[in-house]
Amino acid sequence: MDKSNGYEQRAQDFMQARRAHIGPDVVREWARGFPPRAEVLELGCGHGVISEVLLHQGLRLYAIDPSPTLLSAFRARFPDVQTACATAQDSTYFNRTFDGVIAWGLIFLLPEETQRIVLTKVAQALKPGGRLLFTAAREAVTWFDSITGQESRSLGAEVYERLLRELGFDIEPGRRDAGENYYYLAIKRD
Repeated sequence: MDKSNGYEQRAQDFMQARRAHIGPDVVREWARGFPPRAEVLELGCGHGVISEVLLHQGLRLYAIDPSPTLLSAFRARFPDVQTACATAQDSTYFNRTFDGVIAWGLIFLLPEETQRIVLTKVAQALKPGGRLLFTAAREAVTWFDSITGQESRSLGAEVYERLLRELGFDIEPGRRDAGENYYYLAIKRD
C-alpha cells in the first residue's frame, strides 16, 4: 500500500509542478510569530518549498514525509534538518513537543477519519500556546488531486473549527494565498 497518497509514484512530476511562489507569503507571516529557534514540525515536507521559508525565518525545523523520493530531495537540500520517512498518522513526531506544527497541502489528501487522527496527534504534539497552520478548502468538498488523480477531501471550516476547539485550540482568522489555498490557523490553549 502506498502511504504517500500517490506522491511517491509521482514525486518527479510533483517537484517539477510545485510552484514555489504559492504559499511562502502566508507561511512567512505565520513564522514571524515565533521567537528565534522555536521548534516547528512540518508534516508532509515534500522536497522543501515551505521548509525553506521556515528555515529562513530562523526556526528549528523537524520534518516528515512518507515519500522516500521527496524526502531524499529534501535531505539533499537541508542535510541538517532532522527528518523521518513516515506518514503523519504513523509518525512518533520525534517523541517530543513543538512550538508549532505546519501541514501545507497534506490534511485534505487523507481520508476523513485519518484527518481526525492526525489533528488529534498534532494537538498532543504541541506545547501550550503552540501554533498550528494547515491548508484545506474552506468549503466541504471532494475533488481529485491534480498530481496523483486520487480523491482529496476538505471537511470544511465548520467541521475543522469544531474539531480544533474540541482538541483544545483557539481559532484565528484564516487566510488565502495567491493560489487560492485556504489556511487554518489555531493556537493550543494553555
